[in-house]
Amino acid sequence: MRGTFTVAAFLTTVTFCSQVHVTNAFYVPGVHATQFEEGEEIPLKVNAMKSIHTQIPRDYYKLPFCQPEGGPKMASESFGEFLTGNKIQSSPFHINMMKDQYCQILCQITPTVKEGTALRKHIIYDYHNNWIVDNLPSAHLRAKNNEGSSQHHYAGGFPIGFHVPVKNVGDKVKEDVYVNNHINIILDYHKHKEDKGWRVVGFSVEPMSIQHEFEAGYKWDGESKVGFQKPLKTCDGGPHMTSDYANDFAPQAAEQGNAIIYTYDVIWQQSDISWSSRWDIYLTEDNLVPNQVHWYSITNSLLVVIFLSLLIVSIIIRNIRRDIAGYEAMEALTDEEKDEELEESGWKLIHADVFRAPSSCPMLFAVMVGTGSQLITTSVFSIFLGAIGFVNPARRGSFMTALLIIYMLSGSFAGYVSSRFYKTFQGRTWQLCTLLTATLFPGLCFGLFLTFNIVLAFFRSSGSVPFIDVLIIMAMWCCVATPLVFMGAFLGYKKAAITFPTRTSSIAREIPAPQNMFLNQYAVMILAGIIPFAALFVELFFILTSLWMDQYYYVFGFTLIVFFLFLLTCAETTLLLVYYQLCSENHRWWWFSFLSSASPALYMFSYSIMWFSQLHASKIFMTYLIYFGYMFLICAASAMMTGTVGVLTSLWFVKRIFSSIKVD
Repeated sequence: MRGTFTVAAFLTTVTFCSQVHVTNAFYVPGVHATQFEEGEEIPLKVNAMKSIHTQIPRDYYKLPFCQPEGGPKMASESFGEFLTGNKIQSSPFHINMMKDQYCQILCQITPTVKEGTALRKHIIYDYHNNWIVDNLPSAHLRAKNNEGSSQHHYAGGFPIGFHVPVKNVGDKVKEDVYVNNHINIILDYHKHKEDKGWRVVGFSVEPMSIQHEFEAGYKWDGESKVGFQKPLKTCDGGPHMTSDYANDFAPQAAEQGNAIIYTYDVIWQQSDISWSSRWDIYLTEDNLVPNQVHWYSITNSLLVVIFLSLLIVSIIIRNIRRDIAGYEAMEALTDEEKDEELEESGWKLIHADVFRAPSSCPMLFAVMVGTGSQLITTSVFSIFLGAIGFVNPARRGSFMTALLIIYMLSGSFAGYVSSRFYKTFQGRTWQLCTLLTATLFPGLCFGLFLTFNIVLAFFRSSGSVPFIDVLIIMAMWCCVATPLVFMGAFLGYKKAAITFPTRTSSIAREIPAPQNMFLNQYAVMILAGIIPFAALFVELFFILTSLWMDQYYYVFGFTLIVFFLFLLTCAETTLLLVYYQLCSENHRWWWFSFLSSASPALYMFSYSIMWFSQLHASKIFMTYLIYFGYMFLICAASAMMTGTVGVLTSLWFVKRIFSSIKVD
């Protein structure tokens, strides 16, 4: 009956979480539609340039691009936007509602040697522009494919140029580099019957490279007002520039001393898409990845869980019942009859040692379990907020902000859990234990973040967080998170220590040598992570793609389900392994349960090493440092989460089986 209820509850949860994002309209809580009157100016903002090959964001105006009058102005940004490398600024583009424009001259720039070199380098590294209109990011309208239709790419912006490798006489390869100096800005609008104005519901960009020339051989210095009125020889192809027409001209080379004329078109298109649904096509990449793939991930994880559950039912429960029945039969015998029986063996023999505190680093054990409980709380609430839409791509940096706030506020969980375990282990220096809980993992994260931030500042990257925001993070850590950890620890030490069903002897029992490799603790701890990783790797691919390839990730409902299945798989695997360790009369299960359940992180990190080749990373050392540094932190956090689940599950299991037998 209980099993039926559990299955029903799980299926209800799956249905609810999946329906969170399988909807026809993407509603953004707290974001209101903006209406524009005909002719009203709509600002176009530019964000930092990014490249998946370097992972180092760059300021848009670092390159020789046109600037607005009076210089660019910073847009109002949130704390999370700064942390995620966003740098949104004003632009010189003039866009008016419902007003098409053709081949508008923006400016002319003649790059210096330094500017030309920087432009070429960034094009070769495949940097992409990221523009924003009415909070919508620019989709990239690619050239027509073999079927004659254009393709949209809705994440990652559009390239600032392209390069073509050309072989020279000496078999040396030279790159011909061209800059996209003409942009077709395509805007979709929608008018609701109750609205007075129009709403922007789509924004795409078609970049082109054209070596512009003025008619009659006019030479412009790039500053006089007359140049803006002169007609261009290359702009006589119709109402709007097309890629077919642009291909009739030579592309614009990105060379120092070579004048670059920047132009743009504005094209307005009526759309039936409502404002509340305008983000749908961005998040689904126009159904590029169908939901069936994520359902496959859940099915894969669910099959692993069912397999482990059957193993537990068929092996552990059956064996434990048989063992308990045998131990009870032994208790019914007289002393003479017991002497005639064969020597007793099994997990009952270690009843006086099974709850002995870890022989090595009990304080570190308590700290890691406490930190793991804090990370689990943070992950569950953050993913849930993403599933219900409170953190989303429309609010740039909102997920990072939510992650930090929830992590700080859940510090009391870390202090409470670590103090409970440390008191149970009869630790004396509780102040040091609490201080380590508050500083060990956060200190590792902050130290790595600060190191990367200094290096990014040295590279003059827009990804470097301003000094004032670094101080804010330190203040949040020292003035909010740390006091909450101490408050949780105070409450934990006030409570009685965890009670156990058996007494612990003063002398530890000797542990027999393992009879085979499968009872060797070190081998088992390493191999234990294979099964939980198998339940995770499909969704892990999409998470890594979103994280490092600048793609949108929105299927938090699926993620929440896979996350719970992953933790359940770790718990069941650890429970199975701990039982066999106890049967081999090995009572040192504390660290074994933690490390066995934490071992999927090793496979996650190994998988990330193999996945790294998809980035086609540059030879910049900082790229490797950022990727593997942050992947190490992610895997370390995962290890502490799953390790904590393994410890809590094993503690419940060991207490349960030893409370069911009678011991002297």
